[in-house]
Amino acid sequence: MNDVVRLIARAEQLMDRLELLLPRGAEAPDWSAAVAFLWRRRNGRAWLQPIVHPHGIRLKDLRDIDDQKDRIDQNTRQFLAGRRANNVLLTGARGTGKSSLVKALLNAYSSKGLRLIEVDKSDLVDLPEIVDLVQGRPERFVLFCDDLSFEEGEAAYKALKSVLDGSIAAVPDNVLIYATSNRRHLMPEYHDENLQTRHVDGEIHPGEAVEEKISLSERFGLWISFYPFSQDEYLEIVAYWLKAFGLGKQAIDEARQEALQWALMRGSRSGRVAWQFARDWAGRVE
Repeated sequence: MNDVVRLIARAEQLMDRLELLLPRGAEAPDWSAAVAFLWRRRNGRAWLQPIVHPHGIRLKDLRDIDDQKDRIDQNTRQFLAGRRANNVLLTGARGTGKSSLVKALLNAYSSKGLRLIEVDKSDLVDLPEIVDLVQGRPERFVLFCDDLSFEEGEAAYKALKSVLDGSIAAVPDNVLIYATSNRRHLMPEYHDENLQTRHVDGEIHPGEAVEEKISLSERFGLWISFYPFSQDEYLEIVAYWLKAFGLGKQAIDEARQEALQWALMRGSRSGRVAWQFARDWAGRVE
């Protein structure tokens, strides 16, 4: 009898160890702990990590993208008001404020119930699990995918496509997806795919490979494009940040040539480069 008891005890211990190794569903976090969360998955365990100190960028800090701000701001306010709104794809030149714009929206509207959950591209297969966690909550959640692009055959591609439009289970009304990408169609395009294009009665019909790549980006209801800044726009952004860092007009004027040299060395006149130069210049003259 004692042998049977010991055998049962060992079996229970073994089962406990096996349970630790098996993937477990994520538990709901303390939603009051933060307004932004990061989806994490490690060693078969998934959870929402609160971001206690999210990026403090404000909408007014983003310069020379007023049209883009207005469009996504209107969509976000509709979402917060419980009206119909679209998933958003922000595409275009690097460093022009795509991801900063999403973070600024959180700072503007977190007091009205907006919450942000950042999901890495490699974890997009977990989107249904994340949606289950937030379904029924009173807050309004933006699932944020930054710098999104896919290679052929990635499982995350189909997962995102399904959640956006193709699943039999509808996404709850308190969830939208905002994504940024340098690619308009999110996947690499190859020359031989264009050779599959057919001309029928004067109309152009793309090949199946091209159609498949276009189909994902078309599932975002709102496309917002960003473009490289002109020299004057770049210098205006530099001046804005130098003023924000406490420099006077003369010091800002003196920084003009250095700012142009900085952009030349970086090969880009973007908002990110302007901000980086302003930090460097302000640090040197303080």
